[in-house]
Amino acid sequence: MKLGKHIFGVGAMTGISRIFGFVRDMLIARVLGAGRLSDIFLAAFKLPNMFRDLLGEGALSAIFIPMYTDSKKDESFARNAFSWLMVILLGITILFEIFMPLVVWFLAPGFDATPGKMEMTVIISRIMFVYVIFICGAAFLSAILNAFSRFLLAAFMPVLLNIMLICALLFAILFGSTHILYLMAGTVVLSGIIQFSVLWSRIRKNHFGLYLVKPCWTPQIKSMFKRLGVSIVGNGFYQITIIIGTLVASFQSGAVSWLYYSDRIVQLPFAMIGLAVGTVLMSSISNAISNNNMRSVYIQQNSSLRRSMMLILPCVAGLFVLAEPIIKFLFEYGAWTSESTHAVAMVIMIQVFVLPAMLISQIYNKTLYASQDVKTPVKTSIVSLSVAAALYLALFPIIGYLAIPVGIVISGYLKNYLLGRACLKRELIKHDSRTVRAIVIFGAWAAALGVILSSVTISSIWVLGLSIAVYGIVYLPVAYLIDRKL
Repeated sequence: MKLGKHIFGVGAMTGISRIFGFVRDMLIARVLGAGRLSDIFLAAFKLPNMFRDLLGEGALSAIFIPMYTDSKKDESFARNAFSWLMVILLGITILFEIFMPLVVWFLAPGFDATPGKMEMTVIISRIMFVYVIFICGAAFLSAILNAFSRFLLAAFMPVLLNIMLICALLFAILFGSTHILYLMAGTVVLSGIIQFSVLWSRIRKNHFGLYLVKPCWTPQIKSMFKRLGVSIVGNGFYQITIIIGTLVASFQSGAVSWLYYSDRIVQLPFAMIGLAVGTVLMSSISNAISNNNMRSVYIQQNSSLRRSMMLILPCVAGLFVLAEPIIKFLFEYGAWTSESTHAVAMVIMIQVFVLPAMLISQIYNKTLYASQDVKTPVKTSIVSLSVAAALYLALFPIIGYLAIPVGIVISGYLKNYLLGRACLKRELIKHDSRTVRAIVIFGAWAAALGVILSSVTISSIWVLGLSIAVYGIVYLPVAYLIDRKL
């Protein structure tokens, strides 16, 4: 497998998706602001995204791909797993539609303080939760394609959601809409249907032998669900931590929206670099471990670490220095206020420091899952996320919504340490001296340029864009030469 080529391709598609996502968020900020309406939409949207991570791109994909690879891509196993997933998703959707008032109250009890806010969130959540069936199904179809090293179409799918939401928001701006939340919720569901249909069409076109069957309880399915159950505990702790963060933030007006927009900014470089690396490594390392070729595993890991850290460290320095102007020139229009700009920038300046830990943890995590070790990632998640939740609750009375990014950073590095220790103990990873030296030099070079960047006065979006471009033009060639010469 051409690792660099696939990582670049997935990263590029993810970057395109995030660019459209920023356009979408700019329009949401303009139309909904950072108050009641945006809190309702973002809280409702969090539910289907949570289940997509839990049952789609998270636990199931990480478990299914190594088992599918180890079974030599057995079509009957894939069909059975897919059919079980659809049955489970249908059952979950029915239950949540019935008990949605309790779910929303648990997720955001602070909404009760504003008349009508809780009730509207329940209605929008019920509409949008149908998205779960299609987006989790699409994530499974993406896993099948990824197992065959077909990465690009699956990586492109999130672009459809963003494009469709942009069209809905533009319609509201141009023609007006008193039912903007209903329009957006319906658009989300429709995008899920389209994503599922496109991926299903590609699966059928490539004759991968996937279709719905009567679910059968086989030894493989039993093993998959046993591992899935363990993994869901770990992923569930992650989702619980998100819920606790939302719950805590809901008691401060606008905080749910501030944390959402800051997370969107911080997650951009991680999505383009970290998730791309993780997506490709999941498949390539699974194949290498299946063939008992640990030398290939170590080479891929160190190469991925150097290249990804070379790219993520300047993002850390740049976002820390430019947090406020980025938010100002991207979102401070219409209903968005300067208070919201400052609030979001403060979160970014703290949370951005978790990026290196997130990226390295991604490599550790995918390596453990590729070796079919489910328990270790779960244990580390339970410990680190419990620490995060405790920090949210303990620090919120002192520093308010900033307790959330502080907890994210501390727990992120704790998780990174625990995962790394587990990989080293099992000899699943070996850091060569070249990789360590390169990371240290990349960090020093990025920090030095960040200090220079902080002296630049950002007076317009054009100056902002030029500053970022010059920063990249100066940083990347030197960093590339460092990587080659070490």
